[in-house]
Amino acid sequence: MKKFISKAISLALASVMMFSLAGCGASTAQDDAQTEATEGAESTEGGSTQAASDANIVNVGITDALGGVNPLMMDQTNINKYAAGLQFLPLMELDADLNFQPMLADSITTEDNKNFVVHLDENATWSDGTPVTAQDVEFTFLRLASPVIANSTMMLYRFEGVGDADYPFVEEGATSVAGVTVIDDKTIQFTTKEPIALTTFQSTYACYILTLPKHILEQYSDEELMTLDWFNKPDVVSGPYMLQEYDANHYISYTANENYWKGTPNIEKLNIKIVDSSQVYAGLQSGEIDITLPSMTAIPQEDYENIEALENINVVYGAPITNQSVFIQTANITDARVRQALLYAIDRNQILEQLMKGHGEVVDGFLSSAGPFFDESITPTPYDPEKAKELLAEAGWDGSQTLRFFVNSGDGTFVKAAQVMVAQWAAVGINVEVQTVDLAALMTLAGTTDYDMFAVQYTYVPLDPYPDMGWLLGGEGSWTGYSDDEVNEALTATQTASNVEESKGYYSIVDKKMQEDVPMFSAYIISAQGAVNKRLTGVNVDVYGFFNNIHEWDIAQ
Repeated sequence: MKKFISKAISLALASVMMFSLAGCGASTAQDDAQTEATEGAESTEGGSTQAASDANIVNVGITDALGGVNPLMMDQTNINKYAAGLQFLPLMELDADLNFQPMLADSITTEDNKNFVVHLDENATWSDGTPVTAQDVEFTFLRLASPVIANSTMMLYRFEGVGDADYPFVEEGATSVAGVTVIDDKTIQFTTKEPIALTTFQSTYACYILTLPKHILEQYSDEELMTLDWFNKPDVVSGPYMLQEYDANHYISYTANENYWKGTPNIEKLNIKIVDSSQVYAGLQSGEIDITLPSMTAIPQEDYENIEALENINVVYGAPITNQSVFIQTANITDARVRQALLYAIDRNQILEQLMKGHGEVVDGFLSSAGPFFDESITPTPYDPEKAKELLAEAGWDGSQTLRFFVNSGDGTFVKAAQVMVAQWAAVGINVEVQTVDLAALMTLAGTTDYDMFAVQYTYVPLDPYPDMGWLLGGEGSWTGYSDDEVNEALTATQTASNVEESKGYYSIVDKKMQEDVPMFSAYIISAQGAVNKRLTGVNVDVYGFFNNIHEWDIAQ
């Protein structure tokens, strides 16, 4: 899910999502739009579509809604990032083994954790043959930091010359900034105000700054760039694919960039199909969907075994990385004892076994066993409804209040889990009303305090959970409204820790505080199912690195 720490971020995120084309992950209208998402598909009886087995086209099925395709205006939810990142490469990207892989950059180094030298690949070029340069990176940074564009989701105030957490922008019309120095055409240096870990720079900035072509876009003002139609069908890209058209509710269609500097993609046409979770199994079975992703396709658990049985499909289960997080707005639920009671009252292991078929784990806090900072000594809060009742009595809870709990309508499994949780909360005297909304609407809501709880799948980067933790626990304006001095000190200390064990100790402080104060909790960590049609080769379905080598995908002969 989208990222980064600032008191102003949630409000900015809301404005970004409202500006973007809102999608609807669970829209029933999707049934009528399948043909739009599958060029070259053959119509079959009943009005559905089936991809021809020899067609040079791949359909990726996801259940998340698209927020937008303009890299300057969107937040960093997975679907938005990849929809744009297929065209405008990041500097680095994580692979399935949690290593940073070169994309536009071939190296990023630092000697003091303040000055980060980025060297671009000498071969990196735009699709029109123009080299990708450090000037392109600087131009993109300045646009992202523009007070006119006002996208504060990138936390650029960490760099010299950019404002602060409350105003994370440069001066309007700035053509340079102290924190970004072009050394030569292929080398650029970023300078931060305070030390940050190299992994933080890589995961927060190198993976999320999508460099844009200065020689194409410098003619436009920042106001024009906010709504520029060029982004809807760009003709100059650095990535493997070029956007042709999209419907934010139903599909994103691409054609191969024949001039991709890493090699022309073997797959001529690529579609990202936005479907309801109930449609995934049928789509995989018929061939309308070739690939599903552990991080972006919420497959109903009751379909897992059916998908495993499909003869045309290979199934994988991702590492337990994606957290089904529940965020509590502490400005509305102010008593920590009530928040603790919410956690004691639900049987998370039962939910994991019954709804997730055991594909995952139960932990407290942010971190899963997949990452290096997981503290196995932190025992998850047990299911104890009597303890929940005691805490509520101590807090003077009279049961008259109804809490508003918002969940993503595109995640059918968690919609069911939420109903189980509501029943268990009711059993201890907590009335909760579930409201289902699509992902775009949920993210807009997150920028307000007009909720008591909301839940969303959130992947905390195992190598660097610091930015997400800091943002989500960033006090007023964050998704939790929670701030604690001990937590802040521990998070800050992770940025200068000398080794993994030292960092692990600081992150453990944070997760233990989550048990005590409960501004958020993990309903469960998902080991989600992914799938790929056997007709494809070179496809590595995993939480990270999925699109890194997409140009090498091919059709089995």
